[in-house]
Amino acid sequence: MSRGFESRRRQLVEVRVLRSQHCDDGRMSRIEYVTGDATQPQGAGPKIIVHVCNDVGGWGRGFVVALSRRWPEPERAYRAWHRDRTGFALGATQFVEVEPDLWVANLIGQHGLRRSGGTPPIRYDAVRAGLAEVAAKAADLGASVHMPRIGAGLAGGRWPEIEQIITDEVTTRNIPVTVYDLE
Repeated sequence: MSRGFESRRRQLVEVRVLRSQHCDDGRMSRIEYVTGDATQPQGAGPKIIVHVCNDVGGWGRGFVVALSRRWPEPERAYRAWHRDRTGFALGATQFVEVEPDLWVANLIGQHGLRRSGGTPPIRYDAVRAGLAEVAAKAADLGASVHMPRIGAGLAGGRWPEIEQIITDEVTTRNIPVTVYDLE
């Protein structure tokens, strides 16, 4: 293996802490950014993988494709939840255990599939409510939280806003969060 290739490979897998801040009570809060696949979360202990779903039952583009390739359960559970409609609404979150100590959180944070009148499908209040549920579940399980840049792809959200919601709802509760960027 060439020296240049090895150096580049190390750069790609290096963990980058891009945002650190102190919470109001003095605790350190941060989101860790890594280059990698969010369907293969790093670290020990229980983990929750979070992603944003729409409120119309659509599943087939974006991060969900990678999830379905790895585990069929989150898609099956989401589609059944949509058919049943019990508790299926913006801001709701469904937790699906896919392996021992590994859950996928289907967070309904997107209204529809496309922009409407210039408004993207992301609903920040729904993402906030769903992440509050994720934080509660993570605290109960002693889990870390893992995700791609949720809501900033097909849902059309702005990452700085979503990042602040993650900080407000999850990391300020001392729950570790890792965000994965593909190479």
